Amino acid sequence: MTLFNRLLPLIGHTLAPQALEALRLLNRPFELEVDPFHWSARETSIRFRNRLGIAGGVDKDAGQIRGWHHFGAGFVEVGTVTPEPQGPNPGWIMGRDAETKALWNRMGFPSKGGKIAKENLREWRIFENTHELERFPIFVNIGKNRNTSLEDANKDYASLIGLFARAEQRLADAFVINISSPNTKGLRDLFQKERLAEFLKPIATALTTHGTPGLLKLSPDLEAESLKNAVHVACDLGIDGFIATNTTIERKPGSPFPQEGGVSGAPLTERSRQCLEALIRELGNEKTSKLVVSAGGVMTRDEYLRRRDIGADLVQAYAALAFQGPWFFSNTLTRPKS
Repeated sequence: MTLFNRLLPLIGHTLAPQALEALRLLNRPFELEVDPFHWSARETSIRFRNRLGIAGGVDKDAGQIRGWHHFGAGFVEVGTVTPEPQGPNPGWIMGRDAETKALWNRMGFPSKGGKIAKENLREWRIFENTHELERFPIFVNIGKNRNTSLEDANKDYASLIGLFARAEQRLADAFVINISSPNTKGLRDLFQKERLAEFLKPIATALTTHGTPGLLKLSPDLEAESLKNAVHVACDLGIDGFIATNTTIERKPGSPFPQEGGVSGAPLTERSRQCLEALIRELGNEKTSKLVVSAGGVMTRDEYLRRRDIGADLVQAYAALAFQGPWFFSNTLTRPKS
């Protein structure tokens, strides 16, 4: 892969906020298929205007919410946000393959930090109130700083919950606990049976203290026993739901990407779908009281509908936006003419 081809995805990602804003100004809001969904958890009751939203990793610092709202997203997951600002991993961090509709990244939670994300969210909520808009659901995906040890990781997550939840107005509708990224060294080790409960307990306490729901984001690479343990530990601690899934370390034959880092897009479709099915089986009767969000390889309207049929309450897009742009919402949520 040439240097130009390596740099092109990063350039596109860097310029995406400006492009989204320009497109917002040039396009009228879309009239989309109405499919509202209501979710109540802890002290919150949230109405989603539709069930298709933005996955974490697209809007890392909550600076693009106005654009995604304009183009019809039902909700946005911002982040991953870390307590302190940090840059990306060194070296090559992004790639895309148009032939296989695949994205690859090893960014490692680049973030402007919790204070900047909080201020951006505050500005959006002011805009929302000033223009008398229906509340737009926002999930805040939280993670640890790179130099924070695994033993102290839960302190980073709990501190971010406190930072956003103590704001003068409710900024986040839910927090996404991200330990499933393959791009922060050792992070997925927190899913180990002997570590997960100890890690999650203070986070669950912080969620209860502030009355805000929390969702555990799952890795598509978890083996069956690890997935089962993660689901039951989270449920026992009162975590309010799950997002399945993050990116995968699996490589299809002929993949142009390095072994390190995570792949999303079409190569993730089947694995993410299987993880959703396994999650719902493990939840059993508890499914009715938990929010289930499906992400990973949702590239078409048919796949969106399939995830809904399997049992996902909400569905998220990431790679599809890179290949189809913000029109993915109108393509997916508008019934095709017969």
